[in-house]
Amino acid sequence: MTMEHVKDYLRDARRIIDSFDTIAIEDIATLIARVRTRKGRIFFAGVGGGAAHAAHAVCDARKTAGIEAYAIADNTAELTARINDEGWNTCYSEWLKASRMTGKDMLFVFSVGGGDAASAVSVNLVNAVRYAKDKKATVCGILGRDGGFTARAATACVIVPVVDRDLVTAHTESFQALIWHLLITHPKVQMKAMKWESVTGSGGKRHAPVP
Repeated sequence: MTMEHVKDYLRDARRIIDSFDTIAIEDIATLIARVRTRKGRIFFAGVGGGAAHAAHAVCDARKTAGIEAYAIADNTAELTARINDEGWNTCYSEWLKASRMTGKDMLFVFSVGGGDAASAVSVNLVNAVRYAKDKKATVCGILGRDGGFTARAATACVIVPVVDRDLVTAHTESFQALIWHLLITHPKVQMKAMKWESVTGSGGKRHAPVP
């Protein structure tokens, strides 16, 4: 039974990869490159696993793509103060207000459901997206299921296809990492080689970095 789970999960992964909307992925790569061209910033947002992806994405955006980037959940002191004093639902949008988000910037969301105010699910993400739209900022995301409010409001987004309703969260968060790394290594986005791609496996000689 346990081996069947291994085989099933990997089989599902192949099905998901074959079902991705490659046009949407290409559109997001173009939008990220435009943010850099206009000297904007990317604000990454997520909850739970999405917050961890956001922190990782900031590293890649700044180091590999040369884009100023921040993860909303990384400032624990500010975030918990806002949750305590102002409430969970507005903690991300108020953070963006303090960062003086503009139309040059991008909000990038990692979420399984994409937020749904009516069901009181990830309302902090819903309000963050609303604020970004009010400021004419670009909104992108890598989302699960139908993407919820974020997908409806986004400039462009990728939805991780559902192949097993019992594994929606696991599949979404697995492929959020894959699609983000696809984007950060996209020729339109990548500015600098990552560490291990610049070092050979044997002699330690460095390759020329990506111009």
